Amino acid sequence: MIGLEIHCQLTKLDSKLFCSCKADYRSFEPNTNICPVCMGIPGTLPRLNKKAVEKATMIAMALNCKTPEKLGFFRKNYFYPDLPKNFQITQLNLYGPTSIGQEGKIAIDDKDIRIRRIQLEEDPGRLIYEGASERTAITLVDYNRAGTPLVEIVTEPDFENPRHVRIFLNVLSDLLENLGVSDPTLEGAMRADANVSVEGGNRVEVKNIGSFHDLEKAIHFELTRQNSLKERGIEIAQETRHWDDKRKITVSSRSKEEDEDYRYILEGDIPWVAMDENSLARWKQNMPESISSKKERYVSKYGIASQVADVLSSDKYYSDLFEQAHNTSNAKEIANIITTDLMGLIDTREKREQSKLTPSHLTELVSAISAGKITKSSAKNALQEIVKTGKSVSDIISSTGMAKISDESELAKIIDEVMTLEPNAVVQAKENPQTINYLVGKIMQKTKGKADPTTTLNLLKKKIGI
Repeated sequence: MIGLEIHCQLTKLDSKLFCSCKADYRSFEPNTNICPVCMGIPGTLPRLNKKAVEKATMIAMALNCKTPEKLGFFRKNYFYPDLPKNFQITQLNLYGPTSIGQEGKIAIDDKDIRIRRIQLEEDPGRLIYEGASERTAITLVDYNRAGTPLVEIVTEPDFENPRHVRIFLNVLSDLLENLGVSDPTLEGAMRADANVSVEGGNRVEVKNIGSFHDLEKAIHFELTRQNSLKERGIEIAQETRHWDDKRKITVSSRSKEEDEDYRYILEGDIPWVAMDENSLARWKQNMPESISSKKERYVSKYGIASQVADVLSSDKYYSDLFEQAHNTSNAKEIANIITTDLMGLIDTREKREQSKLTPSHLTELVSAISAGKITKSSAKNALQEIVKTGKSVSDIISSTGMAKISDESELAKIIDEVMTLEPNAVVQAKENPQTINYLVGKIMQKTKGKADPTTTLNLLKKKIGI
């Protein structure tokens, strides 16, 4: 049995969950994005971020969860150096359903993954380990992250295998980004722990996992370890284990706590929050179009291939580009350029940030192809130049000589040169017309992709006599 606990920071918010410190802590020097409230100084009072409630509720709605009539917050008591108050303000369904959402589901590979609950809570600070060895190791604490708005999503143990887990997390990551509530690509913005057990054994929690790929490997190792213990008649201890990335194994960390170990008490400084129907209806109406709805629209309205529509709709950055660049006549071509060429050029966060490309560039590029000013092959080169410089398509065509060669007399000379250099290929083309593409490729290579493909093929066939 495999279940997940996923922690997702609400990175799109301006401030922390209970104070006015910045939610985006990553650009600050250590321990400078803090205040008496998020540091838990006696006499301070938390004030709930209304926007955090709205964004967390949108996540619950997107995961088909039920929303409660009121929200409650609790103190989860435990001592750890990165927890400045010595307790975490979180949610618990202790007095009925009072967390941000429960009993949801999301379909992955035609199987429903049930969502047990979604809770809104504050992130602790960060521990940073330094030192060359255990004897010289020191632990540093940075509280800049403490109090950052966090949504914890707890699933039922519905996953069939480790691969199923990774697919789910990729889908969830796309969903959060599409909602505009989080940027999962940021360091630490989306983290997942796994609860793993085999039949007849205790549940083991696996933590400290750096990526979805590592989580898949950690679960696979843990299932193998537990099955080995079971076969030898050794009891599987209920515990928390950490993933050792260097050795690619899980390592025992501590015995697993239960809810009673945390001594939950109602947070008296935050009153019960009524979830009125008008607010819920407004938040639902303001939710962006879902990924599945986008895909269906791309296919049915524009005739985009299902596989292309799937890739395009899943990534908010590229789907936003498409939405701003396309119209009914060029949508299919723009979708193909984005998924076939652009995604390979700007495939990382850093490259996206450095890119000079705008939606109007894509519109202009497709117009140039349709008008016969540039070939598709040259358009790929133009796209690279646009990403680097931000120049207009017309400037790039005129300054780099990318204009399409359509003049038959000019093409005829080039064809004659290629036929002279490739006599064997000419003979083969006469015997087997399908091999003519080799000569077309040579002509395109000689013209650096500028030769008009249709005109080239017709002239070549005429000269060869096929």
